[in-house]
Amino acid sequence: MQEFRILVVDDEESLCEILKFNLEQAGYIVDTANSAEEALTMNIAAYDLLLLDVMMDEISGFQMASMLKKSRLTDKIPIIFCTAKDTETDILKGLGIGADDYISKPFSVKEVIARVKAILRRTGGDVKKDTNILEYETLSLNIIKKLAFIDKKAVVLTKKEFEILHLLLRNMNKVFSREDLLEKVWGNDVYVNDRTVDVHITRLRKKLIHYGKNVVTRLGYGYCFESQ
Repeated sequence: MQEFRILVVDDEESLCEILKFNLEQAGYIVDTANSAEEALTMNIAAYDLLLLDVMMDEISGFQMASMLKKSRLTDKIPIIFCTAKDTETDILKGLGIGADDYISKPFSVKEVIARVKAILRRTGGDVKKDTNILEYETLSLNIIKKLAFIDKKAVVLTKKEFEILHLLLRNMNKVFSREDLLEKVWGNDVYVNDRTVDVHITRLRKKLIHYGKNVVTRLGYGYCFESQ
């Protein structure tokens, strides 16, 4: 089985953990979020399918799905609603938004896994999206060719700048200390220090134009690429 990535969004933490465990046992890579707000800080374009609760505080599942369907980066990602709101009106509303399936709570985990397999087979199956392209809005990286683009225009980066951006973008919202970056980007090169990281980050921000603001400094901790 190919490694499909699934994001489970539900305000019931225990349910998220149950789904995560069982879906991972079925061979999927699974992340969880306990609110739509938390999910929207993640790189949703990296996922192959969403399991989305409807009844959540602030931003509902319906609202989140509508937002995703309006973005060209996420509009093709299959969505399965998992919710106790199972009237005909609710189901029609969910499907009308663009959801691919609707599972009523309570449900069996086996049913969820079966529905997931069916959706992935129908919407992409063995044809997985190009994992060599990493995207955030109009910023994209070609991992194989080591090229960066903003609004489809090439951005000239040095080898180390590209590696830093690749690491930060692949792990969006995760903070890396200077020591982390030195270890992961420079490896055993003993001729660099913390200041080298700061210089590269400064240059990278300038080259990223309006995305420079996404490369943020967490004082006392390090750097991260923050979704905004």
